[in-house]
Amino acid sequence: MAMNRFAWAGVCLVALAGCAITNGGMNPKASVGPVRVVYHINDSAEQADNALRNIGNHLEVNPQAKIVVVTHARGVDFLFDGAKNKGGNPYNIRVEELKQRGVQFDVCEITLRNRKIPQNRFIPEATFVPSGVAEITRLQQREGYAYLRP
Repeated sequence: MAMNRFAWAGVCLVALAGCAITNGGMNPKASVGPVRVVYHINDSAEQADNALRNIGNHLEVNPQAKIVVVTHARGVDFLFDGAKNKGGNPYNIRVEELKQRGVQFDVCEITLRNRKIPQNRFIPEATFVPSGVAEITRLQQREGYAYLRP
């Protein structure tokens, strides 16, 4: 029985080695493809700066990545017209740059309703979805997006 486990482990190692060779060896840039990722932000003060930096880094190594940022609750605040981070830097400049690189910024309409926030309070780069959490679920389950929470 122990021999079978060792034999099985050997088969697995050979298969993994074959995958590494097929994908360009151990160089992570060699296997870069058009991945899809959803970034989840529900607290602008805690997550927005990190998310924008992480997304920029992500696109640096994989410019073809399809990235959607889904916001709800206090996570929508960095997309307000005139919003600034703790250092006084406006968010809209970085958001505009990322939008030009194909990043989508979704805002939860349930949050808007519950917080009584009009859509015209947001920068033009923001798009609106009926529910932030439902959108995250849809992207993960139906479209195969990886989930990241900065």
